[in-house]
Amino acid sequence: MLSSHLAVLTTYIFISFKFIEKKTMKTFLWGWSLAGVLILFNILANGETGFDEIGMLNDFNGTNANVLMVGLTLVQAADAKGAVCLDGSVPGYHLYRGYGSGANNWIIQLQGGAWCTSIKDCQNRKHSSYGSSSLMEKELAFTGILSNKAAENPDFYNWNKVKVRYCDGASFGGDSENKAAQLQFRGKRIFLAVMEDLMAKGMRQAKQALLNGCSAGGLAAILRCDDFNDLFPPTTKVKCMSDAGFFLDAVDVSGGHSLRRMYSGVVSTQGLQNTLPRTCTSHINPSLCFFPQYIINQVKTPLFILNSGVDAWQIGNSLAPPSADPSRSWHNCSFSFRCTPSQKKFLEGFTISMLNALKTFSTFSKNRALITSGWAHCQAERQYDWFPGNSGAGKAKGISVAVGDWYFERKARS
Repeated sequence: MLSSHLAVLTTYIFISFKFIEKKTMKTFLWGWSLAGVLILFNILANGETGFDEIGMLNDFNGTNANVLMVGLTLVQAADAKGAVCLDGSVPGYHLYRGYGSGANNWIIQLQGGAWCTSIKDCQNRKHSSYGSSSLMEKELAFTGILSNKAAENPDFYNWNKVKVRYCDGASFGGDSENKAAQLQFRGKRIFLAVMEDLMAKGMRQAKQALLNGCSAGGLAAILRCDDFNDLFPPTTKVKCMSDAGFFLDAVDVSGGHSLRRMYSGVVSTQGLQNTLPRTCTSHINPSLCFFPQYIINQVKTPLFILNSGVDAWQIGNSLAPPSADPSRSWHNCSFSFRCTPSQKKFLEGFTISMLNALKTFSTFSKNRALITSGWAHCQAERQYDWFPGNSGAGKAKGISVAVGDWYFERKARS
């Protein structure tokens, strides 16, 4: 339990960060590094996991009767703009209206849900809610950063909140089609069409706005961050946050690059070489420009990176996918975080690589990064991780308060 952790406040430069192991307890370290990264590190010595799958399901499915459920709105006007899902259906979003002091403030959250990496994969995907609005749930639960309760979400509870549904398969990044396969790759158009619809519903008058997203939506929040900022006048405070979207270009357990192969499929299938940032594609392989580490330093808008240093999705799909682990020796570590000492050592190297990849990004005062150690994926959406009252003292300082301090430019709390 977090309450049993020894909390130690420390300030240090992350480039020289070293893991500290204790045989009988977990050591909890957190602090603002001199390079601008908030390191929230819960050093695992006994293989326990902080990834609460049941809690996550409760948060997302609204099994708690007190969870806010928000209905689906379809953007009918998007059809004329060619801003459509994989199957050609119009896109959608869920809007909760703000009130009081938050009436002119907006949070836009881009839904996640991996990617399709080939024509066949995208054809399969279009028969799901991640490829067709005709199959989308009519209501979604709003929890964590989307909660409307002051006690759970004090900084943003009364803001206008929008969850944009993900139905293009490429992190809102594409703008092409495959007529032979009857597939539309229009993620970028979807983003812009939904934003236009929201601007007409009051977002044009926004005083403050925050674009964020989880997983593939977190990557999208990086890709579309400056586009979002360009929608508003200079008087509007606009910032972006990526939650579990910092997918690292890492070597897998077999010595290969599993995620590179996946991203190469996404980029080539949807023609993303034409829509990814030119500042990146002009000098390296375009498929690498789908990795945040190669584009975040060129994002002009203030950006917050929230990610686990032992990201649950990346362990199972990038570091130790079945193709790289045919003996299944990583299965327990990947799916329940019961890792051997050598596997923990490998994950330590992954975490250090993530911190190093954020080095230059963190030198810009407008940016922040919070790298946590819990085995998790998408922490800002999960009430247990986001809500200070339920997250323990360390997590309160590390997630919701850290995001609020950065957004509102408050002095970081000790």
